[in-house]
Amino acid sequence: MPDTFTPRTVTPLPQPLMEALQAILGPRGIITDPSDLEPHLSDWRGLYHGASPALLRPASTEELSAALKLLYEADIPVVPQGGNTSMVGGAMPDESGRQVILSLSRMNRIRDIDPIDMTMVAEAGVVLKTAQEAAAGAGCLFPLSLGAEGTATIGGVLSTNAGGNTTVRYGNARELMLGLEIVLPDGGVIHGLRRLRKDNTGYALRHLMVGAEGSLGIITAAVLRLFPRARAEAIALCAVESEEAALSLFRRFRDRDETAVRAFEYMSGTGMDFALKHIEGAVLPLSERGDHYVLVDLASSRADADLRGLMEAVLEEALEAGEVLDAALAESEAQRHAIWRLREEHPEAQKREGASVKNDVSVPVSKVPELIRRSSEALKALIPGSRPVPFGHMGDGNIHMNLEQPEGMDPAEFLARSHDIMDCVNAIVRELDGSFSAEHGIGRLKPDMLAEWRGGAELGAMLRIKAALDPKGLLNPGKVLPA
Repeated sequence: MPDTFTPRTVTPLPQPLMEALQAILGPRGIITDPSDLEPHLSDWRGLYHGASPALLRPASTEELSAALKLLYEADIPVVPQGGNTSMVGGAMPDESGRQVILSLSRMNRIRDIDPIDMTMVAEAGVVLKTAQEAAAGAGCLFPLSLGAEGTATIGGVLSTNAGGNTTVRYGNARELMLGLEIVLPDGGVIHGLRRLRKDNTGYALRHLMVGAEGSLGIITAAVLRLFPRARAEAIALCAVESEEAALSLFRRFRDRDETAVRAFEYMSGTGMDFALKHIEGAVLPLSERGDHYVLVDLASSRADADLRGLMEAVLEEALEAGEVLDAALAESEAQRHAIWRLREEHPEAQKREGASVKNDVSVPVSKVPELIRRSSEALKALIPGSRPVPFGHMGDGNIHMNLEQPEGMDPAEFLARSHDIMDCVNAIVRELDGSFSAEHGIGRLKPDMLAEWRGGAELGAMLRIKAALDPKGLLNPGKVLPA
């Protein structure tokens, strides 16, 4: 069950430490007013409500290094927070009132873009959408794309190894990173902003930091990989006969031209109904509603790529095979945006419909239909009247196997079954050789699962790495690793 403990009284930082931090960070670099802190004390889903004596906002790596050194010496725990879009409470302080929040929002410069090397050097506080726009301005593409890209930051998406919609083509955040600048818990700085594709010089410390959720060090800047921008695109929304038909359609596109598939997203009929009900302006561009949908997004850097012809040819084959029941191809940028909006607004639509439990899981791509079908049946049997809302990245095996409360059920009563619901899905995921966390991370919600899924020597190695880099356990305590 997610934490619902009432925030305790805040423990102020010792006055000498406050004065030293103010001298380092300046008047804009430290916030203690409760009303200004309030937006940083609750997560997006409303599962956690913490307390903190201060929010630190350094403007440079040097300021952060000096501040962390002081906090380390004073044994003050630090919780890094990017855009605060975590689904698992990874950026939340606890209720003790001792943990300081760290925001790198002032470190928001794009230091360099090189269209020859196809790299961008961005500070951790750069918003993902801003990075995308900066790349486009240089005639390039930064392909990481997700629903929270207008709020999520580069430091946050790297710290959580975010996936998103284009993983099937470009990989997760880890695959889009070449080098990192990192501040360690004691203030030491790793200067690793190298733009090299090949660099076999010892342990790849940068990869330890990606996905560590700020528990080993603070990412302050990154060298990001860029790609040629798309010069041809084609997007379609399809109603398909079943989960298996959705996978078959993906295989048809992949087998015809794997390099053209930029995204392949699955949505259930229930999730689509929620989006049409709750999202203003949402319209289904098909003749009638279905039980299963897919969004197909094709892109190429070749201006002469006939992606519309490819789309039409594959869809015609699938229609003849009975896999696709209806399809609509976008004819304009506005229509492309409208189709993608139906997919991107799924989390918000579920939130407006009522209480929901999130299950961010992954299985081998071939097992996705079985995951959706078996989990939906098991969840409806577990809580009669509940409404499974599976959706997500079928092309890379990551499905958000979410469950919406039964109509009329008390939300608190439903959420009290959170761990029962997650266990129900995870039992099936384990049988299918999957993972209980695909792209949302572990945060504060799932550390206890790690011992069961990654125990023995694997968890032992993780604990030793944590002890070596953060021996006092001051960086993002209570996250990722079990107590």
